[in-house]
Amino acid sequence: MSLAILYSRAQVGMDAPLVTVEVHLSNGLPGLSIVGLPETAVKESKDRVRGALLNSRFEFPMRRITINLAPADLPKEGGRFDLPIALGILAASGQIPGHALPHYEFAGELALSGELRPVHGILPMTVHTQRAGRALVVPAGNVAEAALVGSASIYAVRHLLDISAHLTGAHPLEPQAPSRPTASDMPLPDLADVRGQHHARRALEIAAAGSHSLLLIGPPGTGKSLLASRLPGILPELTEEEAMETAAVNSISGQSIDSVTWRRRPFRAPHHTASAVALVGGGSNPRPGEISLAHHGVLFLDELPEFDRRVLEVLREPLESGRIMISRAARQAEYPARFQLIAAMNPCPCGYLGDPSGRCRCTSEQIRRYRGKLSGPLLDRIDLHVEVPRLAFHELDGPIGERSAVIRERVARARVVQLKRGHALNSQLDNQQLDAVCLLKKADRLLLHQAMQRLNLSARAYHRILKIARTIADLADSPDIETIHLGEALGYRSMDRDYG
Repeated sequence: MSLAILYSRAQVGMDAPLVTVEVHLSNGLPGLSIVGLPETAVKESKDRVRGALLNSRFEFPMRRITINLAPADLPKEGGRFDLPIALGILAASGQIPGHALPHYEFAGELALSGELRPVHGILPMTVHTQRAGRALVVPAGNVAEAALVGSASIYAVRHLLDISAHLTGAHPLEPQAPSRPTASDMPLPDLADVRGQHHARRALEIAAAGSHSLLLIGPPGTGKSLLASRLPGILPELTEEEAMETAAVNSISGQSIDSVTWRRRPFRAPHHTASAVALVGGGSNPRPGEISLAHHGVLFLDELPEFDRRVLEVLREPLESGRIMISRAARQAEYPARFQLIAAMNPCPCGYLGDPSGRCRCTSEQIRRYRGKLSGPLLDRIDLHVEVPRLAFHELDGPIGERSAVIRERVARARVVQLKRGHALNSQLDNQQLDAVCLLKKADRLLLHQAMQRLNLSARAYHRILKIARTIADLADSPDIETIHLGEALGYRSMDRDYG
């Protein structure tokens, strides 16, 4: 036959829409044209395909070849369409049978030798292919990633000749066995490495239990970065669904996925020179940024005031919604961004404000300008504001604190309680859920009302204090929020005291 139809998939944000590859041979001057809104890499596939077919000892038809990538209004990019285009030409010219092609979806970039190179975004493609009831043919370099979708039928191919022999029945390929990830035995950094700083350690545990955002404020060398790096060690492992979402973001970003450590929560720490596009994603062809790569994990911003203010302001919406919508003239893309923000900053430009040594020489105007780099709305969205003071020598030489494994057990128990009660962690409760699970006694409500007036708190800060108090109560296995829980929650709003 002179017409062959195959299936592949494009990449649009986290989605993998179906692309029908139609190959038609007709009489006329020899040539090959690709239609269907192909971008440069797709247009160049005709040269890669021609070289791969000839070097694999196939005949390249000396006819008019038209390749349509449908739907026509969906942009196609990358080298993933090389393999279906090559197989379509072979089927349309009668060199391989085409009756089995509708049962498969194909993706892979061809080398001129006919070998297949891995492509980005295979994991979302595998999920959608499995739902469509078809088998997926991918390069061998992508098979470990695709095999994470356990119920999918996957065929790993190293060369164009391998899949051609499979389709002709000469050498059938065996489906890839599902991947069974094993738990990693590589230890994470332990919170026991942090000496002293009991108040900050307690705040870190509360942040982990309720997935609250946290701001650490203190002089240089007091352990702010050390504390932040220990947070992943006290967080429970990702569920399989969460791990799949995180792996999908890594897949479309071209990041490697380790089947051993894929259940660990990501920890991203971009430098303060990062641009807004690097942080939230973007570009002419939208790509995920650091906040999406930290999905279900931790985003650590050290030296927070050194970030460009316009860069920090873009965090405000995803901190609330847990997702980011990137809009460009030609397309839109939405990425998940349910990250836990941990930030660190000095109290003043020199870093030694309030230090007993009296080393700070910053004027009040310099301090005001320094802290003014952080907007009120952004600080309002950070749940816990914690001071990390300089330690005395006896604290540095003192006994080690609790190990991460012990704290992680308490955090996991508190999270189970939250998910069972409201089907969400405390930081993610909406106002209706908050009213149901954060009931206060009359005296405690009066205490909170007085604190709001004295600190000039916003309605958002009011709700966040309630969420923190609920998390503290959960850690204490208390069904109700007591006065001691509310009082501790109010103590974690130091920036409100400074600016209220």
